Amino acid sequence: MNDNKTPQTIEEENEALLEEIHQKSDSSSPAASRTLWGDAFKRLRKNKLAVISVIWIIFVIIVALSADLWAKQWLGSPTAADSTTMAQNSTLPPSGEHPFGTDALGRDILVRVIYGARISLSVGVMATAISTILGLIMGALAGFYGGIWDTIIMRLADIFLAFPYVLFVVSLIAVLGRSLTNVFVAIGILGWPSIARVFRSAILTVKENDYVDAARSMGASDIRIIARHIFPNSVASIVVYATMNIGGAILTESSLSFLGMGVVPPTPSWGSMIQDGQAYLQTAPWMMIMPGLAILSTVLAFTLLGDGLRDALDVKMKDA
Repeated sequence: MNDNKTPQTIEEENEALLEEIHQKSDSSSPAASRTLWGDAFKRLRKNKLAVISVIWIIFVIIVALSADLWAKQWLGSPTAADSTTMAQNSTLPPSGEHPFGTDALGRDILVRVIYGARISLSVGVMATAISTILGLIMGALAGFYGGIWDTIIMRLADIFLAFPYVLFVVSLIAVLGRSLTNVFVAIGILGWPSIARVFRSAILTVKENDYVDAARSMGASDIRIIARHIFPNSVASIVVYATMNIGGAILTESSLSFLGMGVVPPTPSWGSMIQDGQAYLQTAPWMMIMPGLAILSTVLAFTLLGDGLRDALDVKMKDA
């Protein structure tokens, strides 16, 4: 009977057997029907700080993305300023008409904070995406293959981590030029070593499991083993680190804009708004306080969310 099986049938049976081994390796708890992500979501909902952080992040995203529909009509342009507006609205304190006050050019600070959120969020997401992709590739090469690959990649990571991060980014921006694209490329390129280390450690732990050995004995390619069997069991730590990394990228972009190395004015950026408000700290402190609070609340939200995800995805935690 077995002699009449086609190669395709044999391959399908091997896949089914491998999947069964995989499931048995992961189902060490009595409740085999429960999933890691299902349990993690339940635990995350019990973390009040994480829930508040999610709500705040969603609120900021919705406000930033929908700004074109209402912000300019209600609060005015975030970039344009004329002599009449400057004379009448320069450095007005917070009021019903201008909830966050106005800057030295008479522009509403709230609308600039809202449009600045677009810059910060886009840099945070794009830079984290770049660093995560690079980190996963480097970590996979170092952790799965080891040997000379591990030595070269980890020593290269040490070199990147040895330099002061912000100074390294400023130097790279100086070479590439000031633009939004170059900002998240620079931050993303320099952020891969930490993610590579995290993924490498996860691979070194996971690759010794039985289902990885079974996949290798059945002739699965290295790419298939990494993509289908190792990465899904290592993704939890990557998700946690990437979430926290978004907050770090936002803070780095704000630092670059504060130093004059970020986006080109008059495009609003939280860091450049703080820089503009330095000269008015005593007479118009809201020019620095409002964008500073925006940075603080958003970065803190991503940090608390990442901390909550770390606890929620910890397989050692048990529900009460």
